[in-house]
Amino acid sequence: MTSPVLRSAVEADLAAIVDLLADDPLGRLRERPGDPAYAAAFAAIDADPNQLLAVADRAGEVVGTLQLTFIPGLSHAGATRAQLEAVRVREDQRGRGLGAEMVRWAVEQARGRGARILQLTSNVSRERAHRFYARLGFEHSHVGMKLDLTG
Repeated sequence: MTSPVLRSAVEADLAAIVDLLADDPLGRLRERPGDPAYAAAFAAIDADPNQLLAVADRAGEVVGTLQLTFIPGLSHAGATRAQLEAVRVREDQRGRGLGAEMVRWAVEQARGRGARILQLTSNVSRERAHRFYARLGFEHSHVGMKLDLTG
């Protein structure tokens, strides 16, 4: 099996990325494959230099995705933070180390862009993901909260 190439996503990857986002119990509730809103979101992400939407490409197939957002800030003496989101690995590729490889790649991308902190949030129901991130050196350091602005 060929090793995956981690690269910036292109518009042709969009359907595969959305399928990855929808391929779990939470994603099935909130994602809508085929919705034209994804094209506009992709265009906005692609145009923003503080965004990096990436895919793991194995032999021309998207087998994983993640997004990094670079957030300049004043806290921590003007540190830039990198926010890691939407890490997904295609079901038939799980358990082979691809997720860890993708996160290590994201760490290097963050360092290369001068980020001093890499942070993420994970839904409280994703206990396996929490163990995965802990194995990679992430620490439970904060409590996250959200406010739904759609209602």
